[in-house]
Amino acid sequence: QVHLAESGGGLVRAGGSLTLSCVATGQLFNSLAMGWFRQAPGQERRFIAGIGWNWQNTYYVDSVKGRFTISRDNAKNTVYLEMNDLKPEDTAVYYCAADRRRFSQLWSSPPADSEFGSWGQGTQVTVSS
Repeated sequence: QVHLAESGGGLVRAGGSLTLSCVATGQLFNSLAMGWFRQAPGQERRFIAGIGWNWQNTYYVDSVKGRFTISRDNAKNTVYLEMNDLKPEDTAVYYCAADRRRFSQLWSSPPADSEFGSWGQGTQVTVSS
């Protein structure tokens, strides 16, 4: 489908902010819902935020709602994750992923990994206390 590359991770103190970017190559980006996942040490990879192909709809899991904002710029083939008020428990490798299906309805519950057809390589976010 598309090739994805994340950037923007790093080390930040608790209460700080970071913005992750995910650039997609390929012509399908504008028709694909996008998601952000994270995998903390010793844990499974988990979905945290998603945005519809038409950027109007977003979905967040409770642990990041109100602190993280997902957005996309279809002209730049880029999806962003703005993270504010970061906590040590936000420490993880963050991945962006593209839906397998074009023009799909946004998820109303956390989707499974299998619903995504393309993944980035991940970017590390470390939050110190």
